[in-house]
Amino acid sequence: MSRILELMPELEPDELHYVQALVNDMPYAETQQFANIYRSRRKKPQDVLLLVIVGFFLLAGLQRFYLGQVGMGLLYFFTGGLCFVGTILDLLNYKRLTYEYNVKEAQTVKAMLRY
Repeated sequence: MSRILELMPELEPDELHYVQALVNDMPYAETQQFANIYRSRRKKPQDVLLLVIVGFFLLAGLQRFYLGQVGMGLLYFFTGGLCFVGTILDLLNYKRLTYEYNVKEAQTVKAMLRY
């Protein structure tokens, strides 16, 4: 665990455990490369939370666009965040939404490094 914690101290606990399991069999140089690429692609839960809050007042669905869910973003945009119910649910589940996005990105980065 210390290897990935040393390289990416900003990870949330659940994400840290997942990424550590993902890079466990990689040599240190490849782990460093993984960390550099993954750090540039991952999303922070605080950013998603901020976009959910902005969605209440200005433009619903920004968090979904930010997380690459264009269809849901359009649905939220045209329905006012599903009449605010979806936006409220995203407010409660912003960490899970971010974690799911980051898991997919981690898998993508690992696949890129394995050729």
